[in-house]
Amino acid sequence: MINLVVGAGFSGATIARKLAEDMNEKVIIIDAKAHIAGNAYDYRDRNGIMIHQYGSHIFHTNLENVWQFIRRFTDFNTYMHKVIAVIDGIETTIPFNFRTLYDVFPETMAKRMEEKLLAHFEYNKKVPILEFQKQDDDDLKFLANYVYEKVFLHYTTKQWGVSPNEVDGAVTARVPVYLSCDPRYFQDKYQGIPSEGYAQTVKNMLDHPNIELRLNTKFSDFKGTYDRLFYTGPIDEFFDYKYGELPYRSVNFKLEELDIPYYQSNAVVNYPCNYDFTRIHEYKYYLNDQSDRTVIAKEYSEAFKRGKNDRYYPIPNENNAALYQKYLDEAKYLSNTYFLGRLGDYKYYDMDKAINRALELFEQIKGE
Repeated sequence: MINLVVGAGFSGATIARKLAEDMNEKVIIIDAKAHIAGNAYDYRDRNGIMIHQYGSHIFHTNLENVWQFIRRFTDFNTYMHKVIAVIDGIETTIPFNFRTLYDVFPETMAKRMEEKLLAHFEYNKKVPILEFQKQDDDDLKFLANYVYEKVFLHYTTKQWGVSPNEVDGAVTARVPVYLSCDPRYFQDKYQGIPSEGYAQTVKNMLDHPNIELRLNTKFSDFKGTYDRLFYTGPIDEFFDYKYGELPYRSVNFKLEELDIPYYQSNAVVNYPCNYDFTRIHEYKYYLNDQSDRTVIAKEYSEAFKRGKNDRYYPIPNENNAALYQKYLDEAKYLSNTYFLGRLGDYKYYDMDKAINRALELFEQIKGE
């Protein structure tokens, strides 16, 4: 049995490893890019700093099976991600929480709001911003409108290119008010950065005698035969855009190398209301890389245009879901062909969810 896997990101690498190792089948894995690891690709630059080429990637999960799987191929540091935002010129914690409350408001005002929040909501609860706005109390209304404008409105408009009202609830739910003093961006049990990077992790996953890797190889240019196909590329491209193009948001990262030890106080600093970029990444924080110089990346959101930039975020709404369903229905007529990953499923995946999706698909294949 020969398997062809299109895409050498985490989805493709996971299914390839399982097929090769657990079923002792041959796997050819191809990628149109010149590197493995997809958008998680990283590399050390001339300063010894590990650069995340496609923006910051932080591994975090509560899924024991995923953690046990990925730990076979890498060690992780104990990095716990925190995000700083500049709100009214003040650096403070995001998501908006009790620490943020006291950073941006006078103490007496912050204390009054804290007491009302605890009277209305459970401690340690995450409340989506649009739900949080449905309050009768004047102080909480004020707070909800403040957070909506200062944290959510302008950032969301920059990131998605539309007003928040036009963005799917699954996206808005990811920008909560967090009724806690926990400054971490993620609360997952397992968090960290691979000690030798994501690219090395994927390289280790693909290090098996049954796996053959071919880079700089498009699916349309592939020459050879195979019995099963696992496609992690864009599902609309696979069908030659028969029903139309699935829209995405893209991102442009502008790297700057600076002759100073550090540029900012944190790995990621968001700028919700200022400038035309959404945030600045400073990569040396992730693995505590030591250098007299630093590298930052300013992140600009933009519309995806074929041939110009890369697909990053599927745009979830009813029209796009209906269009994706047409391609999914078309895929049902294909035998031994499976779509997965962010582009194949037209769904945003954190890295752990992408791995889990591939593990679940493998179990399905094994049972057939």
